[in-house]
Amino acid sequence: MAAYLASLNPAALLRVWPGDIAQGLVWGIMALGVYMTFKILNFADLTVDGSIATGGAVCVMLLAAGCNPGVALVAATLSGVVCGMVTGILHTVLGIPDILAGILTQIALYSINLNIMGKANQSFNVSSTVVLISSGKITMAIVVGAIFCAVLIGLLYWYFGTEQGSAIRATGCNPNMARAQGVNTDLMKVITLALSNGLVALAGGMISQYQGFADVNMGRGSIVIGLAAVIIGDVLCTAIFHKHLNFLLKLIFTVLGAIIYYIVYGFVLWLKFPSDDMKLLTAIVVAIFLSVPYLKGKYFSKPVSAAKKEEKNHA
Repeated sequence: MAAYLASLNPAALLRVWPGDIAQGLVWGIMALGVYMTFKILNFADLTVDGSIATGGAVCVMLLAAGCNPGVALVAATLSGVVCGMVTGILHTVLGIPDILAGILTQIALYSINLNIMGKANQSFNVSSTVVLISSGKITMAIVVGAIFCAVLIGLLYWYFGTEQGSAIRATGCNPNMARAQGVNTDLMKVITLALSNGLVALAGGMISQYQGFADVNMGRGSIVIGLAAVIIGDVLCTAIFHKHLNFLLKLIFTVLGAIIYYIVYGFVLWLKFPSDDMKLLTAIVVAIFLSVPYLKGKYFSKPVSAAKKEEKNHA
């Protein structure tokens, strides 16, 4: 044990934190997409594992062809929009359950991504290709990631305050009531899935720029990372702000949840845990945070009558 503790270098942990923050910001964009379907629309969308790889594949191939990095990210985003629309059409038009619709699109995207890249992975010349975000320039990567997250949070906050955004929120909250108010809930689902996967694919494009390559398996398990970020952010936001939380804070804490996840991820690797066990760790973290609201309500909340009695005594 003494030898193990002596082998841990605190300076090494501090050196990897900036990289963890940069990755957390990029994955925070992906988490915003997951938040739209999981929390707002109440839709279990598994398209994410495929659309993030599609965004990465499109971005890398365009960069390798000499395309502008900004244009490559726009193309990656549009490819994700198409992926989300396919899932939405499978669900709303063909009546396929939400989980199965996402799985079908995800499976199809594996072959599509292989066709886009021509092989299992593709890279570009990092030294001669201009990119917006790179692992070789961590400070700049953090700044770019923070700007993207801030702009997207602002746009989402504005959009979900519009009439269409309110219709989407109503669809996720109570689809029967939304339909009774004249809302086309099927259209709202397709729009939300398209926007969500557009953000996911944008994150995939930024990840491919950051690491210098795209892989057909780069999205495997990404839905779990996205859920981890959403749940961590939601639990922390609720714990800190209680009844004063609002939609803007929830979006901000979704990104913070991704950053916290990657900091913890780096900390666990620093502790020299086997990297093969990281997916297991992620699943455990998500399970713990998902269970917190339930356990809190079951074991730590006061009964209504007792709470009213205590309030009356204090009055």
